[in-house]
Amino acid sequence: MIPVISKVEAIVGRLYVSTAKEDLLCYAYDATNRHHLPDGVVFPGKTEEVSAIMKVVNDAGVHVVPRGAGTGMSGGALAVQGGLVMVMTRFNRVLSIDGDNLVAEVEPGVITAHFQEEVESKGLFYPPDPASAKYSTLGGNVAECAGGPRAVKYGVTRDYVLGLEVVLPSGEIITTGVRTAKGVVGYDLTRLIAGSEGTLGIVTKIVLRLVPLPEVVRTLGAVFGRIRDAARTVSEIVRSGLMPRTLEYMDQAAIQCVEDYLKIGLPVDAGAMLLVEVDGSPAAADRALAHLAAICEKGGGSEIRVAKSDKEAKALWRAREAISPALFRLGPHKINEDIVVPRNRIPDMVEWIEDLRRRTGLTMVTFGHAGDGNIHFNIMLDKEDKKAVNKAEDAVEELFRHTISLGGTISGEHGVGITKAPYLDMELGGPEIALMKRIKAAFDPKGILNPGKIFPPPARSH
Repeated sequence: MIPVISKVEAIVGRLYVSTAKEDLLCYAYDATNRHHLPDGVVFPGKTEEVSAIMKVVNDAGVHVVPRGAGTGMSGGALAVQGGLVMVMTRFNRVLSIDGDNLVAEVEPGVITAHFQEEVESKGLFYPPDPASAKYSTLGGNVAECAGGPRAVKYGVTRDYVLGLEVVLPSGEIITTGVRTAKGVVGYDLTRLIAGSEGTLGIVTKIVLRLVPLPEVVRTLGAVFGRIRDAARTVSEIVRSGLMPRTLEYMDQAAIQCVEDYLKIGLPVDAGAMLLVEVDGSPAAADRALAHLAAICEKGGGSEIRVAKSDKEAKALWRAREAISPALFRLGPHKINEDIVVPRNRIPDMVEWIEDLRRRTGLTMVTFGHAGDGNIHFNIMLDKEDKKAVNKAEDAVEELFRHTISLGGTISGEHGVGITKAPYLDMELGGPEIALMKRIKAAFDPKGILNPGKIFPPPARSH
């Protein structure tokens, strides 16, 4: 590794390479709270530097793990087989915003929320909004195909990526996609790379589609005595033809946990809460909100609260945004999954999870993007309690099998990484997995780029 490090130092300068233990520890973990120490860390600042580094490591057979801000929930940025972590945070420029063509060009290290603020200052809108938007990078969002609450109306990151500049494991630099509204020349490499979790190439530039900024946003909160009533109301909202900007829900455990954390007067005896947003012109948004309120009331909702100002809307969202940190009041460790089911199966899934909670006795909390069927399922526990850990692992496998039986998927926006790799063959067949491995081999014949992700070792497969 030392000769490789010396060559990498010659490319980027000694300041931007480290093998010091204290530096390696900073890049040994991500939001999964798992730890894998790399052998080195490098901070390139130009595409040409990334290309030169990849030529060196490819020749030497050294593993490279691309990394943004480390906010991923599936272990995609962990050096599980050692090697060099390539941190892309120096690629932090918004290169251009074209309001005439609704296109922006950015580097992958740009913080998602910073980019959103910049385009909104120009009357434009970039909808993807992962929960980590204040910290995550656009490159990481592309790698994981991040979603968020607004996906119910606007879609996920992949739907806004028009083109990419990518450095392949060989060091070759390719450009994919277009800057136009249409383009069907050749295979769609852009959509292949978006969501590939850094296993096919390293993104150094992103061309993003923008949309006009909605005139207004209206927010509504509704409380339900029973979680099944809230779930059925979600189905009714979708069936009504309305297209909310967001449609979020919290179960009773989440409500109780957030109230204990924030002390803001949440109804802790409620079975569930819905948080709904609409956007558009003032008149259209007001009509949609009135219709939504009526659907919630008919479905058994009470305490239906319409935010009359941005301040009141932020107060409603405060509870939803506090769930993740508040959960640790229920246990020191968290197993966090993000299943998705067809929207009309949400009531079935919610009731099944309630039964699973009763059968296992485990502390389970659910919340998430009910509008697109994306349920964040959490088990809180102490990982020193091996009996609870084994029971939780069995519960997760049972959850995944039931999700797939309902026509769903085991990962809506967290990717596969290392945490879901053992379950890949639950959802995908042998021929599909074999084809994906051949695609990986075509991009990365030596297998140096982000190894150990997506495809599990045979012994780990279910």
